[in-house]
Amino acid sequence: MTPPPLNALRAFEAVARLGSFRAAAEELFVTQSAVSHQIRNVEEWLGKPLFEREGNRTRLLPHGADLARSLTGSLAEIEAACNRARGTSQALVIAAIPSVAMCWLIPRLSRFRAAHPDIEIRIVYAMHGREINFHDVHLAFVFAKQAPSGPTMEAQFHLAGQSVPVCSPSRLAGLGHKPESVADFLTLGLLHDGTPKGWTNWLSEVDSSVSDRGHEAALVGTTFEDFNLLRAAALSGQGVALCPKAMIQPDLDSGGLVQISHRFQNDGNNYYLLASTTAPSQVKRNAQVFRDWAMTERDDT
Repeated sequence: MTPPPLNALRAFEAVARLGSFRAAAEELFVTQSAVSHQIRNVEEWLGKPLFEREGNRTRLLPHGADLARSLTGSLAEIEAACNRARGTSQALVIAAIPSVAMCWLIPRLSRFRAAHPDIEIRIVYAMHGREINFHDVHLAFVFAKQAPSGPTMEAQFHLAGQSVPVCSPSRLAGLGHKPESVADFLTLGLLHDGTPKGWTNWLSEVDSSVSDRGHEAALVGTTFEDFNLLRAAALSGQGVALCPKAMIQPDLDSGGLVQISHRFQNDGNNYYLLASTTAPSQVKRNAQVFRDWAMTERDDT
């Protein structure tokens, strides 16, 4: 029997992991038709299809998904072994979404370095909603509806993602009293994180007509596509924002922000710390040291 087509399997793994032929072609620096040709090679070798095709849409079949999981783990292990053989840097690479990087991780990082000066670390950004490439990253802080899972990583809960309404003391003083009505919050000025949906849901509990009349457009205010921009606007007194309490607790402690209601907004998202399962042994040990430290820091705050 001929051996399996390794290049074609690599193309298949990329398609399954990234979810599209186009994305796989971009990652592999080949054309989309070349990827399609490689997938056909694998299917011919197996003697069965890997995808269910409906017009221009494809869906991975169960045996294809099982093969993809095994390939992802195996390819990651091969890459890690090659890096060890080359003597590639053993730096611990930590990816963090911007909110965690700026508000939680970096302010505490000096304590980790003081406690573990022998562990070399490198901090990179992770983009919310984008898959982490655990070929290049050993740990990652993400924000997700549930604990992510996959063949090359394991996840643990880190921080709750529930949000509370906050504004600067000067902004609250300008209102002259504790906000209670929808009109009070509109007077303070709403700051939106991506869309008005968060405020629509929160204010509908103050006045059910907010959701009944479906007037998100009426909840005017500046929209920010990045949490750090939203936080900066709230700190500078530009309005009231719904912010994850875990990220702005230092601002509450310092008095830079004031929590103006105990009622929180919970959309189901939480913060998780992910760890690669295919990193070199020394990096895995360093990653475990960091994970233990991160849990201690979380529990001490």
